[in-house]
Amino acid sequence: MSVGGLFVGLATLDVVQRVDRLPGADEKTVARDSWLAAGGPAAVAAIAFAALGGHARLWTAIGTSPAGRIVAADLASAGVEVVDVAPPGFELAPSTVLLGAGSGERAVVSGSGRPVAFGKIAGPDLSGVDVVLVDGHHEPLCRSAALAAGSVPVVVDAGSHKPVFDDVLAFATDVICSADYVHPAGLAPRELLASGPRLVAVSHGGSPLEWWTAEASGTVVPEPVTAVDTVGAGDVLHGAYCHGLASGRDRVAALERAVAAATERVRHLGPFAWRAAL
Repeated sequence: MSVGGLFVGLATLDVVQRVDRLPGADEKTVARDSWLAAGGPAAVAAIAFAALGGHARLWTAIGTSPAGRIVAADLASAGVEVVDVAPPGFELAPSTVLLGAGSGERAVVSGSGRPVAFGKIAGPDLSGVDVVLVDGHHEPLCRSAALAAGSVPVVVDAGSHKPVFDDVLAFATDVICSADYVHPAGLAPRELLASGPRLVAVSHGGSPLEWWTAEASGTVVPEPVTAVDTVGAGDVLHGAYCHGLASGRDRVAALERAVAAATERVRHLGPFAWRAAL
């Protein structure tokens, strides 16, 4: 049975350069490899959901600039349906990613800091949707999707705290935080359960993922692996978790499948080589 997911938030053009080491001030270096590819938390989660056999719909702003056309083509080839609500004249900002050739770790300069002036927008298309993910970018879209979801599970990608989360958390069923997540009021991630989510989790890269519900807590231990490329691994985890929820897995089983998917992603060099292995 095919399942559907609505992914709401950021799409970017990632400019990825694989280097032996990060350059210092006023220093030049030569990249071993370079890629231009669709990125962004919601976008990569949607790609992972589609790679697992689901129908992924991405509600975002891409536009028709040269960068936007590259991103749109990548998403189409990944089987992601795009609902592009970019206003006229919107220019998609690229993000720069430096990827360490030895460690697989990365440094990111995001170009997504400016809010988009969407104007009046219609509500989300929830037809055939079994799960909604919001990443906190494009706040009007995230807020609208969370409020419209009704009985559909709402997963919050809390890589970092976004102002819209103050509105969204009351409607969230699941919150997955990065290890770097800091709540402005100093709340520990597990304390977010008081806002209403059924599960809160914190991912720690190659270390065990922690999770809490009202009744229990635990960890999911990733398989040891030599990481060659960690770009988007957390986003793959989120997309795979959404697929597990939409497919009827219980939350812990969905987390276990998601951690396995993220572990598989870091085995593969490049933006999309991992998709066929999920």
